[in-house]
Amino acid sequence: MSYRIDVEVNSSSTKIPSVENIELWITTALQSDELNEAEVSVYIVDEPESQELNAQYRNKDKPTNVLSFPADIPDEVGVPLLGDLVICAPVVEREAQEQGKTLEAHWAHMLVHGTLHLLGYDHIEDDEADVMEALETRLITQLNFPAPYTETIDD
Repeated sequence: MSYRIDVEVNSSSTKIPSVENIELWITTALQSDELNEAEVSVYIVDEPESQELNAQYRNKDKPTNVLSFPADIPDEVGVPLLGDLVICAPVVEREAQEQGKTLEAHWAHMLVHGTLHLLGYDHIEDDEADVMEALETRLITQLNFPAPYTETIDD
């Protein structure tokens, strides 16, 4: 398997996980879909940029934990770009504290969650949410973190 994960940080947070951990968490999610090849870009931002992007692309004028932008490239082109994830470090930090989770566990969850969106999973309908949350729980516990769902996430 060949995965390329590019990480760019445009955040003042000092609590961002290592690139190695980010790669591990995304790779774990990618392997669940048995992809042989994939490229994912991760862009870590602060609240103003997250709010701007969330307003522009989702018409929600507030910062959010993770935004997923799947690549819209036809399969026949043969480019392995899966898409982009935008993670808001301050929101992830605040949510981890509010939810009583370790920061590392919540970062892992947000990166797995966002990657699953890139793979086509969603949680708009209850049956889709059940499938996605079960897979997230399996992957997060496989990574030796506690099961992520004690409440609904805000994405």
